[in-house]
Amino acid sequence: MVSATNIDATAVNTIAWLSDRETSIVVPVYQRQYRWDIGGCEQLLADIRSVAASGATETHFIGSILSTRSAADHAAELVLIDGQQRITTLMLLVAALHHTVRDEDPTLAAQLERVLVRADDPTRTKLRPHRAWADVFESVILDRQAADDESRESRFDDNYAFFRSQILAEEAPRIWRGLQKLEHVAIALGADANAQQTFESLNSTGEPLRDHELIHNYVLMGLSHAEQSQVEDAFWVPIEQNTDDSIGSFWRHYLVMTTGREVAVAGERGVYDAFRHEFPRLDHKTLQRHAAEWRDYSHIYRILLDPTQEPDAEIARQLAYVNTFGGGTYPLVMHAYRDHLRGLIDRGAFIRILEQLQSLLLRRSVVGVTTHRLIARLCRAREKGADSLVRAIARITPSDERVRVALKYGDLPHARYVLGRLAGVAPGGDLEVEHVFPLSPGNEWSGDGERQWADYSDDEQNSHRALAQTLGNLALLEGPLAERALDASFPEKRAAVYPRSDIATTRELADVPAWGTAAIADRTARLTSGFLRIWERPATVGIDDDDLTPILDALRRRGWPRGWQREFEYVEYRGEHWEVHDVRYLFNRVFKRLWADAREDVVAFSAQRGGPIFPAPAWNGLWDELDESRFLYMGWDSKYMLTAVQGVLEQAGLAPEVFVKYSYIGAAMQD
Repeated sequence: MVSATNIDATAVNTIAWLSDRETSIVVPVYQRQYRWDIGGCEQLLADIRSVAASGATETHFIGSILSTRSAADHAAELVLIDGQQRITTLMLLVAALHHTVRDEDPTLAAQLERVLVRADDPTRTKLRPHRAWADVFESVILDRQAADDESRESRFDDNYAFFRSQILAEEAPRIWRGLQKLEHVAIALGADANAQQTFESLNSTGEPLRDHELIHNYVLMGLSHAEQSQVEDAFWVPIEQNTDDSIGSFWRHYLVMTTGREVAVAGERGVYDAFRHEFPRLDHKTLQRHAAEWRDYSHIYRILLDPTQEPDAEIARQLAYVNTFGGGTYPLVMHAYRDHLRGLIDRGAFIRILEQLQSLLLRRSVVGVTTHRLIARLCRAREKGADSLVRAIARITPSDERVRVALKYGDLPHARYVLGRLAGVAPGGDLEVEHVFPLSPGNEWSGDGERQWADYSDDEQNSHRALAQTLGNLALLEGPLAERALDASFPEKRAAVYPRSDIATTRELADVPAWGTAAIADRTARLTSGFLRIWERPATVGIDDDDLTPILDALRRRGWPRGWQREFEYVEYRGEHWEVHDVRYLFNRVFKRLWADAREDVVAFSAQRGGPIFPAPAWNGLWDELDESRFLYMGWDSKYMLTAVQGVLEQAGLAPEVFVKYSYIGAAMQD
């Protein structure tokens, strides 16, 4: 066999590789910034703990590390081409471990120090990042942060603080044992190798696995071949058959339903990560039980995608109506549908849920309020019972007054659906939306047969155009009639088109003597009465909220643009109005308030999560004193802070009573 001449790949123990006296690594200037967040650190630490508890021969593979020898004066240095994110995070973890044990276990501290600093110069770290942030990195690793650095924000500080908060001195040997079981493939390039081409081959070749493929692998991995075959045939194949190309959406909607939280999809493995969090251990017996439920829900999902498969005609009709608003409704509908199939709710109750959901989404669309991120909160409410769901829907369903005004002056959303239901017409069919006053009238168009469009004043024309897409100016017409009506004047349509329609609300137009803004307003008022009757607001009404977002549905993000100060317009805390405009201030105020009102819950939450409250300011950074013996660390990233706020409010049972009102730009940045 002929060996490669410019590439040397060797499987190595990661900690032994980093501890070697000769190992010195530099990150080239073209590398991107360090970007791992606390979520990634949390997963890494979980993997290390898991492998530490496994058998003596088990290891954990962290991938490949690609490097080349420096061509500069420091020829012994490795130039890191691929692996910066992993190696940097490992260094931060080892530093946190080192600083935790250095005063209590000198032997372990010395072993850890060999990973972190150069043998020939203990004041220099073995990993030297991009020069723009090298000083910040070294100050964290070497624990020499200055007093004026407390207010700085960097991911090095964030992630170090997370590791430091999670590792207690008594757990240090276990973490060190797990670290020593990490392995990677060290790929060293020769002088004539093309580093960029090698990097692209490692990172870009082949199609990346999608969320549902990762879930499939995760479910089957660790099972015997016979168990894999049994699960594949009995559960996974039926799930694929039921969901087809929508299998990725199925898993996302299933997880929203079960967790009551929105699941991120853009730019992340959000669905797969949520699945792993929801199902951390899947032995064969446990898997059988869960997989049976997944298969049942996939059968329901197939019917939601194609309601004609539902044997009950009225339920099928309502499901088709719900599909007007897209698949985002499916988590709630799946839950209610399965309850109906299991006899937990009767047919009438299931249909009422479908009707209330349509009323909620349509009314919000009519008044111009977002319908995003509503379904997860309704799934949470449904877990508490039917009455809780009705109250949750009522709270966020706009009032009759708001809807009436919006219908009078605003464009009608989902016009085909609305007009069809008002006319009692079944979904589907060859029907088109007719604009009685056309969107682009010709100069000869007339509303009364006497005056032509060209004779209308500018104000009259503008008034007509403003009402062109409102409820009163729209009707349904059969396809052939719609072709005849195109751009025709109203007297022509009144005489030859509208009387021939089989749709009652369209035939009525033949009795209108002339068409103008007054006729549009009159018809809008009449149809609005039917609208408010069909799409009712639940009778159990608390408030018509100000588009408030429950704290559990607030969007988790790393941070905001530099200088950004107003993420929230305000916060509603148990009926109190708080002038709180960003996550950092919200984090501080909630924990201080709960320290006074629900201290036991705060202590329990912090003990479970390993922070954010500590008995002393154990490392450099920004701290706030709660009392003489408890301190709140304020140096987390924004995403962690919001997660902590949500978690501690849930722990205290207060989350349903806390809402945020996004500012104008804050609301835009949610989408």
